[in-house]
Amino acid sequence: IGLDKQNFTSAFTYNWTPKRNINFRFDLFNIQFVKNVNRSNYFNIYRSSYNALSTLSKLYPTNPAFYDIDSGELNIEFGTNGFLNAVLGPNPTLFPTEVDLKIIRSINERKARLTENNLIFASSISLSKTSREGLFDENFYTFKTKIESAGNVLSLFARAAKELKNQSGASTIFEVEYSQYIKTEFEYVKHWDLSNKKVFAVRSFTGIAIPYGNSRNVPFSRSYFAGGSNDNRAWQPYTLGPGSSGGINDFNEANLKIALNAEFRFNIVGKINGGLFADAGNIWNVLDNVTDQSYKFKGIQSLQEIAIGTGFGLRYDQGLFVIRLDLGFKTFNPAKADGEKWGKEFSFTQSVINIGINYPF
Repeated sequence: IGLDKQNFTSAFTYNWTPKRNINFRFDLFNIQFVKNVNRSNYFNIYRSSYNALSTLSKLYPTNPAFYDIDSGELNIEFGTNGFLNAVLGPNPTLFPTEVDLKIIRSINERKARLTENNLIFASSISLSKTSREGLFDENFYTFKTKIESAGNVLSLFARAAKELKNQSGASTIFEVEYSQYIKTEFEYVKHWDLSNKKVFAVRSFTGIAIPYGNSRNVPFSRSYFAGGSNDNRAWQPYTLGPGSSGGINDFNEANLKIALNAEFRFNIVGKINGGLFADAGNIWNVLDNVTDQSYKFKGIQSLQEIAIGTGFGLRYDQGLFVIRLDLGFKTFNPAKADGEKWGKEFSFTQSVINIGINYPF
């Protein structure tokens, strides 16, 4: 995403349909190699992280040599790396408050996540079952599940080849850490035809990806994000979560996701339809190397951090596809302080406009 990525992918897939409404998909192997050629450009691309880091640096006696003479902001890359090392290095010279330290550590963790090279060798099996009889059937259910495993074949290869470990203690193939994780997902969609072009639709989704062995986190491309026109429509993509953190970084993602959606659809006139919706969900980090507690899933108590968005939309039905315009409002925002979480962002200036093609579920 702006780091001059070199991306190589290859896959061998087999589909099996034993019955009309049941489909299995086997990814016998799915290989992805991602190399970030221009890592030093990170803070030029991810400006929200850069602005937050530069602002925080001015609160402490940071080395003046770290700043750009003209702009007065941290120099990229000498100044940003210097400040991060002064705070988080083995011999720190700056000691921010606990709150600021959490933000700086989070920015550094995200930088490491988005600039790391990835070698993924995964296999997966997916099942899809539906009761839908045709394109215009609006009284049906769909169930999908998937399990994916990555890194086991490369682990055997690395052992046989006696590949050396890098400075972080991880095994490498051609000097690149290979990813090792297991991932599973469940999705259920149900539509009820209420007649007279009225439909009530619901969706539930749960997904988790757990790193192990050679990995301390899940690759960005295999992680989860929240927000957007097909998810929680009161937040822009990648801006919801993780947990109660408030999405302070660019491209927020995590390895656990829960989503619940409901929508009442009705005809207004002709090809113009309307919709009332409620979206709930969030993402969290679990069983990985993220240390910030506001990001982490801590059991049942973390369900209090499920964000709720409500809104309405207009849809133009062309028959084969639908042009969709939705307006979402943050009804419950877990990132806000107590007493400010419910119903404080209902003005149109605080709403989120989503444009999409076809229905989200």
